[in-house]
Amino acid sequence: MTSTLTLAEALAAGTVVLDGGMSNQLESAGHDLSDELWSARLLAEQPEAITEAHLAYFRAGADVAITASYQATFEGFAKRGIDHDRAAELMALSVELARDAARLAHVSRPLWVAASAGPYGAMLADGSEYRGRYGLTVDELERFHRPRLEVLAAARPDVLALETVPDADEATALLRAVRGLGVPAWLTYSVAGGRTRAGQPLEEAFALAADADEVIAVGVNCCAPEDADTAAATAARVTGKPVVVYPNSGETWDADARSWTGRSTFTADQVKGWQQSGARLIGGCCRVGPEAISGIAGTLGAA
Repeated sequence: MTSTLTLAEALAAGTVVLDGGMSNQLESAGHDLSDELWSARLLAEQPEAITEAHLAYFRAGADVAITASYQATFEGFAKRGIDHDRAAELMALSVELARDAARLAHVSRPLWVAASAGPYGAMLADGSEYRGRYGLTVDELERFHRPRLEVLAAARPDVLALETVPDADEATALLRAVRGLGVPAWLTYSVAGGRTRAGQPLEEAFALAADADEVIAVGVNCCAPEDADTAAATAARVTGKPVVVYPNSGETWDADARSWTGRSTFTADQVKGWQQSGARLIGGCCRVGPEAISGIAGTLGAA
């Protein structure tokens, strides 16, 4: 069921389970995502597949669905001949599909929807979301992000997920872009070791969100599970806010080959340490599926 309890209220009361990777769940169902729009392409072509993916995670124990709008931008859709109005419809549809899945889940616990907004590099579809430093100013990045955040906010998700942010400069732009939208947000960086992907110390990166009233949680996603260990404690110490953690499986993304290499190192047991460090939103990102989310939900339930 959808909830009358706000996500911020739920975080104040305890720990909430996020879903896992959208793309791997769609691929496991047989959908081809070898496209610059990635899973956002299915918003136009097979929206029911996205609802089914969300539903699988809700049934596995997730409390929050992250929408399929990570790579949904006006610029990215325009490259595929989709005009501004239709692009806005598809972005709003991403929120509706997650809401539909929440209704279809038929569970008694509260469920929430997080509208995903990926970094500028996600639109470029060249792996630069793992590097940052696009050569754009903070003002230019704000102008890129604000229009689609306005559309997503108007669709009334419970929270905006400003995710996989590789660069503190882009985080500054995003924090400006969410002001006045009337929807809370979380901010998560993609990190390597104790730094953002662009190389800034995490203490400085997290500090940007410390005084942002719109931001209800700060943390990391789309990183190695071991990188989340220290980052969770740092985010809690620097910001005093609830922490959000949803790392990858531990495999490595090869941007040139557009494939994953290595093996999964993600274990549900790691969530206990993140929770003890202040994490209140815990789930998985790339290559983390419903089985792993079920394990996380079970671990948190027993913690």
